[in-house]
Amino acid sequence: MGRAQRGKDSWERPAQRGGQRRRQVFIFTEGKVTEPSYLDILKDQGVPLADKVPVEMHIANRKADSGRKPLDLVEQAIMLKREEDRKAKRAKLDAKFLPEVWCLFDHDNYKYIRDALEQAEKAGIGVAFSHPCFEVWRLAHYKPVSGSFAGVCGGAAERLPFQRGSQDANTPKLVLPHQVLGRYKAARKNAERMNSQHGAHVGKWDRDPYTDVHKFVEKALHIDTY
Repeated sequence: MGRAQRGKDSWERPAQRGGQRRRQVFIFTEGKVTEPSYLDILKDQGVPLADKVPVEMHIANRKADSGRKPLDLVEQAIMLKREEDRKAKRAKLDAKFLPEVWCLFDHDNYKYIRDALEQAEKAGIGVAFSHPCFEVWRLAHYKPVSGSFAGVCGGAAERLPFQRGSQDANTPKLVLPHQVLGRYKAARKNAERMNSQHGAHVGKWDRDPYTDVHKFVEKALHIDTY
């Protein structure tokens, strides 16, 4: 997770002269390829919000081969949050520098998805959620999304323009920079329009299609665009 193995983590130590303290954000991803490759692009190319504390992100389960289902992610996130909260308290961090822990996961027809979302909210864990899957957010970078995918992720993936007859089709799970860079504002607009087609009384776990990854980008990572 990019953290020191012994002694204090770098964020626990006072910022060195001329440096700037960053807020640490730890992220657990359901996918092992798609979401991490997207986050790597944001880390390298994201334009920070001018009036916000800079963020240092860590993909907490990058190397994990198991424990990637939504409830598993939430449980791991809760344990990590307790650990990071204790260290933040010892370091006497100001509120704006307090670490955050987030999960990125999809509906994927998990019957307990509402429980996972509610447990995360109760524990103070942020969740970037997509229904039926993260490909809905990728698709929003290209076009408005309407109707329903009936919970089938393939319906969203098949509509991605780079899936058909392009070189990118050889690595469909990998998010490549040219697929998203310069498209964030349009993606956010398309996502908000897509989400608004559902009634306010409908829980997000029942909204198909749905994504709030754009809120995570701005709220958690303090990124304005990419």
